[in-house]
Amino acid sequence: MSSHHHPIRGALWMLAAGAAFALVNNIAQVVSIRHSMPSTMVALIQYAIAFFVILPYLTSLGFRRSLKTQHFSKHLFRVFLSVVGIQLWMWALAYPVPIWQGIALLMTSPLFATLGSGLLLKEKVGPARWLATLFGFIGAMIILEPWADDFSWATLLPIGAAFFWACYSLMVKHLSSDDSPSTMVVYLLLLITPFNLFLALPEWSLPTTGWVWALLVGAGALTALAQWAIVKAYSVADASFVQPFDHAKLPMNVLAGWIVFGWAPPGRLWLGAAIIIASVAFITHWETSKRDKK
Repeated sequence: MSSHHHPIRGALWMLAAGAAFALVNNIAQVVSIRHSMPSTMVALIQYAIAFFVILPYLTSLGFRRSLKTQHFSKHLFRVFLSVVGIQLWMWALAYPVPIWQGIALLMTSPLFATLGSGLLLKEKVGPARWLATLFGFIGAMIILEPWADDFSWATLLPIGAAFFWACYSLMVKHLSSDDSPSTMVVYLLLLITPFNLFLALPEWSLPTTGWVWALLVGAGALTALAQWAIVKAYSVADASFVQPFDHAKLPMNVLAGWIVFGWAPPGRLWLGAAIIIASVAFITHWETSKRDKK
């Protein structure tokens, strides 16, 4: 265990990140649904503002030094994967997919990462992890309920976002042997806005009221805060300890969605989410114990 392990501080930072993301998601839905802002424009403005808010932090990392890499094309592809995930998620929020369903399905991302590490990175994935992954996707099916008469294909958008963010995390894992975490952060935040700008151009539509601008500025600042809080959580406490607190984002988002839109989740959400969380927790514990034995 790290000598700098401060469990309470780590848990509080991770919970702060979850609360910030819950507010961001609901702001995105309010702006998209009630003010008819295209989801691509919401993503562009939100992440552009987040970049300028977090710029002092990027400078403290050693901006120019962090730009040094021999894998620029791979970083470009990594950020592209992240942007596709962001756009699918924003599309889901704007559709709208109820936030309780979207967040729960987004939690399948580590399951896709396990699939990718075995199939693409050729890592050894034992029967126990394959079984946990299978159970996780069964949990997702319980939440999706594709056999129901009112099933909508739009509910697959969060699954798509989870898939692309899993691919993004695999690229981070692949590049981390050569490039530092600061290089990962700098290239992500530097390239994400040009990608979002390109995707937003066909539906270009700036906010027409100061209220909408205020909401988007708030969402951008909260996005930067959430990203910074996650970094702080992992820097002050062991990853294996703080990771489970990330699951608190589910009840936070459910509560925010209920307050803002009156979306009350059905009972199947909690069953499916419990299965997904248990599967992800098992995989995380398995990988942590394996790493500790090395």
